[in-house]
Amino acid sequence: MPRLAKRTEQVMPFYAVELFKQASALNAQGRDIISLGIGEPDFTAPPQVVETLNRAAQAGLSGYTSPAGLPPLREAIAHYYEQHFSAPVDPNRIIVTAGASGALLLAAMALINPGDEILMPDPSYPANQNFITGAGGIPRLIPCSAEQRFQLDAATIREHWSPATRGVLIASPSNPTGTTIAREDLKALIAEVKQRNGFVIMDEIYLGLYYGDAPQSALTLDDNVIIINSFSKYFHMTGWRLGWLIAPPHIVPAIEKLAASLAICAPSLAQHAAITCFEPDVMRIYENRRLSFKQRRDYLLPELERLGLHVPVVPDGAFYIYADIRQHSQDSDDFSHRLLYEAGVAAVPGRDFGPAHASYSMRFSYATNLDRLQEAVDRIERFLG
Repeated sequence: MPRLAKRTEQVMPFYAVELFKQASALNAQGRDIISLGIGEPDFTAPPQVVETLNRAAQAGLSGYTSPAGLPPLREAIAHYYEQHFSAPVDPNRIIVTAGASGALLLAAMALINPGDEILMPDPSYPANQNFITGAGGIPRLIPCSAEQRFQLDAATIREHWSPATRGVLIASPSNPTGTTIAREDLKALIAEVKQRNGFVIMDEIYLGLYYGDAPQSALTLDDNVIIINSFSKYFHMTGWRLGWLIAPPHIVPAIEKLAASLAICAPSLAQHAAITCFEPDVMRIYENRRLSFKQRRDYLLPELERLGLHVPVVPDGAFYIYADIRQHSQDSDDFSHRLLYEAGVAAVPGRDFGPAHASYSMRFSYATNLDRLQEAVDRIERFLG
């Protein structure tokens, strides 16, 4: 039998997917499972976007595009960043990718050498570590406290930067915590990294899902930040596999060269359809849906607190609540398993997001409708006795 590459042993498992498999198996057996686990919006693409897809398919627009993506789509993304996030962007700096995963793959391949160390917060989205590992780098998780909003900050960079450190990978808003990095804190963090000739990769895939003041992109602080974004979350197009990367001009040619070989192009029909996402009537649909997510958050937060599932930092973005379960359990794996099988509610145990808070933390997703959230709360209350 052929031997597997060593990197396969270093790849982090994604327990949320395993939880999803278990929940699906129970559903197949006739159990009614309410999923607060997978971070997938219950909304799908608006009808106008689907209609554009159908027209593009009928017109035969399914051939390859350039590796960087369709020019009208890149221009639409640039306009979106300027109009909504106060960040003027040259469309030539935008690379359309096969989801945010495709963008992060290209960024990692372009920037990370074998042995390079990349700092990440603990907790953070587990799959991001695997892109660093795939490029030969070493993801280094730094424990971050509730006082830090579970985010890296300038002091943490100063303390943990080593001769092997090459850059940082952060997210605002974050998965699993739903927390953002305050503008002044982010400015200080970027300055610390820049002073050390490092790079900042910023995951902004939840940037459009905010529940406080309108956010600004990290690009408004430094034009050299590498931005990762996606049509999956705010635009509700998870299976369309479409995202984008915004890069400084000097690394765009290298990324385009990699894209031409590793992906050829992002799905072309999805690209044609995605242009419609930015039309005013469609954007109004997305804004109404954003307010629906806020309504769900505002319902679920006090209910979890009432049930003794403490939320140490109020999430101001994304669609996740990161809760402390110590009033009920010191073992989030066991608690998650029992919650699924005894109460029919799926929620992700903390070990998916790093070891620092793993034993007593869980992520609850409110990417499902309010009626189901209310039923989930009733089930959890009965489960807790």
